[in-house]
Amino acid sequence: MEAKFCLACGRELETRDIGGTPRRACPSCSFVHWGDYSIGVGALVMRDGKVLLVRRAQEPGRGYWTNPGGYAEQLERIDETVCREVLEETGVEAVVASVAAVRDQPRAVHNLYVAFSMDYVAGEPVPDGVEVDAAGFYSPEEMETMNVAPFTRWLVDVAFRGRSEGLTVDAEPLVPLPGYGLFRR
Repeated sequence: MEAKFCLACGRELETRDIGGTPRRACPSCSFVHWGDYSIGVGALVMRDGKVLLVRRAQEPGRGYWTNPGGYAEQLERIDETVCREVLEETGVEAVVASVAAVRDQPRAVHNLYVAFSMDYVAGEPVPDGVEVDAAGFYSPEEMETMNVAPFTRWLVDVAFRGRSEGLTVDAEPLVPLPGYGLFRR
């Protein structure tokens, strides 16, 4: 869907060339609509050689087994998002260990998805009964007979055969940056 009105002053937007790209911009103020984006997060929570999966109860992906995850809220750091989503969908408490993988999916709403390796803290998987109707920890062997979504299969491979430690949370950066979610090698 194309942006029609300025979010700053309400005037109808026009299309202008900005830096070689046609963009919707306000003729009255400095507002430019840079595009539509979404940020998704996913959890790779391991326990006893198994990974936490949920079965989707809603579209998209109804009936598929996926890793827990969801979308970042406007004022929420992505590491907080993934912890919240795991707890909401499964009742499992987990904390971020590192960034395990990133997927970039350019489309009408450009989606960036960040998958986190997470440390299990507590709780037994219980589906929320709304977004997911089943949840549990599964081994790669158990997953062979399950309807696991293709992207989740790729993420599970990353979880079990990843070749690096990924980017870890920088909890004590050299320069204090309150409100930032910082990750580094």
